[in-house]
Amino acid sequence: MENVQKNIRTDEMVEKIPIRLLKNKLYKGLFFFAAFFTFILLIVLLAQIFSQGASHLSWDFLQNFASRRPEQAGIKAALIGTVWMMAVVVPVSLLLGVGTAIYLEEYASKNRLTRFIQMNISNLAGVPSVVFGLLGLTIFVRILFFGNSVLAAGLTMSLLILPVIIVASQEAIRAVPKELREASYGLGATKWQTILRVVLPSAIAGILTGSILAFSRAIGETAPLVVIGIPAFVAFLPKNVFDQFTALPMQIYNWTSRPQEEFHFLAAAGIIVLLVILILMNSVAVWIRNRYENKR
Repeated sequence: MENVQKNIRTDEMVEKIPIRLLKNKLYKGLFFFAAFFTFILLIVLLAQIFSQGASHLSWDFLQNFASRRPEQAGIKAALIGTVWMMAVVVPVSLLLGVGTAIYLEEYASKNRLTRFIQMNISNLAGVPSVVFGLLGLTIFVRILFFGNSVLAAGLTMSLLILPVIIVASQEAIRAVPKELREASYGLGATKWQTILRVVLPSAIAGILTGSILAFSRAIGETAPLVVIGIPAFVAFLPKNVFDQFTALPMQIYNWTSRPQEEFHFLAAAGIIVLLVILILMNSVAVWIRNRYENKR
């Protein structure tokens, strides 16, 4: 009787093989179509941007300030302003993000409070950027009276990418083998010495990769800058972090809002510059990851 039942089950499985193969081909085709459609859409978008903006890329475009005359307009103030903003974002977000990750992974006890904090950090990584803009407007612009300055924008962008850096740093620290820590303790090292000389060097690739990708997001965000009132038209360079400034996304936003078609071409040229910056930053992140992986 048991042999008969086994034979029946075997026959049923054999009969289902063509259906399974058909389903496999169907899902493979759907996934290929989704990837192909996304790729074609990206190519069309990039082709349109390059066709409109490539002819406007020049040294004068990089050296000139914004102007009401399209033939004289450039992105000098926006580029320098972006550098100023990132000079605030990088140290603030790295110190707070990596420090928080070290505390949560190496010092904090695993209880309900830490799990609650961890859950909220993960949720904050998916909050729309305009919400962080409202937070920056309330705290840095109105309460601390920083105004629409480099410092206010840099701190707002730091809040935006902080959850991403914390989560990425936690994953990198968590990936360090426990045996390395135990070996360090066995040699008489303290907790902090183990973190500084064993954990962080082993996790540095993941930390830097996640951080650079987070910095790329900060460079390309526009909504928080609009909310805190960063001007879109600036014809001067900031001298310190308390000065007004503009950033590349704001300059692009300003040009796209103009009715003249020539400004739209300038916006396309600005998008090309922004894309080049983002690609370079992502390439650096990949290079750092591969370099440290090859050393292992």
